[in-house]
Amino acid sequence: MEYRSLGRTGVKVSKLCLGCLTFGAATEPEDSYNMVDRAIDAGINFLDTANQYSLGKSEEVTGQALKRNGKRDRIVLATKVFRAMSEDDPNAAGASRRHIIEQCEASLRRLQTDYIDLYQIHRASVDVPIDETLRALDDLVTSGKVRYIGSTTFPAWKIVESLWVSKEHGFNRFVSEQPPYNLLDRRIEREVIPMAQTYGFGIMPWSPIAGGLLTGKYRKGKMPVHGRYNDMSGKPWLEATFTTGALDAVEQLIPIAESKSCTMAQFALGWVMNRPAVTSPIIGPRTMEQLEDNLGALEISFTQEELDKIDIIIPPGRMISPFNRDEGFGPHIYRW
Repeated sequence: MEYRSLGRTGVKVSKLCLGCLTFGAATEPEDSYNMVDRAIDAGINFLDTANQYSLGKSEEVTGQALKRNGKRDRIVLATKVFRAMSEDDPNAAGASRRHIIEQCEASLRRLQTDYIDLYQIHRASVDVPIDETLRALDDLVTSGKVRYIGSTTFPAWKIVESLWVSKEHGFNRFVSEQPPYNLLDRRIEREVIPMAQTYGFGIMPWSPIAGGLLTGKYRKGKMPVHGRYNDMSGKPWLEATFTTGALDAVEQLIPIAESKSCTMAQFALGWVMNRPAVTSPIIGPRTMEQLEDNLGALEISFTQEELDKIDIIIPPGRMISPFNRDEGFGPHIYRW
C-alpha cells in the first residue's frame, strides 16, 4: 500500500479511503465489520463517514467495527457535519456553532472515540458566515476533540475565503477538500485542483466510479436487474446523472479497460487515484465482493497513450454527467 500526505499535514493516509456510507443500511453490521477488517488487512488506514448517513447508524457501525478489532489508533477517522439530523428542528442542520458543537459530541459517542482525526463540513453554507463555522471548528481542535478540519464539495472561491478568514483570525485552517470527481465529471480540474496544489490541500474525491455508472453494468439498452438507476422516479439527482452522454462514454471506455485486463470499476477508480493532486479516492462498496474488486484498482497504472484516449472521450475540465451539482453555489444547491 502506498501512503500519501494528507494535504500539508504530517499525517499519512492510504491511497484508497474506505467510505462507510452503506454501513448499517444497505450493508448489515456484521458484513460492515468484516469489510473494515479486510480493508485494514489490505493496508487501508483511512475511513470516512458522516453523521447524516442513516442518521447516525453509519457512525455507530464504524465505531463498533474499530472497537471490535482494537485498531482505532491505527486509523485516520473522518466524519462530517452539516446535513439535517431532524425533520422538524430548524437548528438540527447547517454550519452554525450550535449545530457543529452538538453534532461533534454526538459523533464522538457514536464512533466510540475521544477524537475525530478529520472533521469536515459536508457542504458550504449559504446563510452562516464562514467565520462562525471556523471559530467553532477551531475550538474543537483546541479542545482536542478534533485533530484536523476539512471541507466537502466547496467551490474553490469558498475554500480560499476560508483560508483568508483563518489567517485573519488565527483559526486552524481547512487541510482537505472532498469533491465529486470521476471520468464523467472533471470540472474540479478547472479551479479546485489548482487551488489544492497552490495551498496544500488534500483531495479525497467522492463517487470515483460515478455512483455505479462506471462499473460497466449500465450499457445502452442493457439495464441490470438490480441497480440504483433502475428506479429513478422522484430522484432528480439520479435522473440528472443518467445521461446519454454518460452511456456513450462508457461504451468507448470499456475497450480501453479490457485492453488492460481489469474491470471497468477498477479502470475508473485507478484513473482517479492517479490524477494530479488526488490524495485518496473514497470507495463505497456495499458488499465484500465490491470491496475486493475496488482493491484491485491499487495495481492499475496508465500509459500516456491511454490517458490521451481518455481525454478525447471526456476532455479535461469538462462534464458529461453532473455529479458536482453545487458548482455554481447558491440556494439551489440544497434541493438535491
